[in-house]
Amino acid sequence: MGLLRKIRDTGRVAEPSPKLSTSLEQGGPPSPRPEGEAPPGAGEFGGSVQVRCVDAGSCNGCEIEIAAAFNPVYDAERYGARLVASPRHADVALVTGPVTRNMAEPLRRTVAAIGEPRLVVAVGDCAINCGEFAGGYGVEGAVSDVVPVDLAVPGCPPEPAAIVAALRRVTGR
Repeated sequence: MGLLRKIRDTGRVAEPSPKLSTSLEQGGPPSPRPEGEAPPGAGEFGGSVQVRCVDAGSCNGCEIEIAAAFNPVYDAERYGARLVASPRHADVALVTGPVTRNMAEPLRRTVAAIGEPRLVVAVGDCAINCGEFAGGYGVEGAVSDVVPVDLAVPGCPPEPAAIVAALRRVTGR
């Protein structure tokens, strides 16, 4: 009985949830449209995009934050962004990490497999300017050195809220 009493006396122990830019969790109206200009061609998606994530050589910090952006706390799907497993089903490529020599050609092929119109989003400082990996022997360069980039999400790693904000700029929701 000692363990049950301790559990009852301790109560619930958890971190407070992060403050989001929306009032949906309080039952209010959705937050206003995202700030910033939508990337060219984003209007053709009709408010909904299919997203393919590509790790071009990162430390996996950005992948963890992308996973958090699609979890129930941040819930990027409510703004019309959905993860897909195949580039042939995707509209947007989220690319993380500096592009390594071994991933340069697979990245080009993956982006080429995405149908038109398509957008490429560079997620994290490493994808934007190679970050900590700049000058490494196995690094081909930033994502923009290999494929054209339409939108960048800075940060090392970027917060899930910043990733959701970028996806909202793409969907316009």
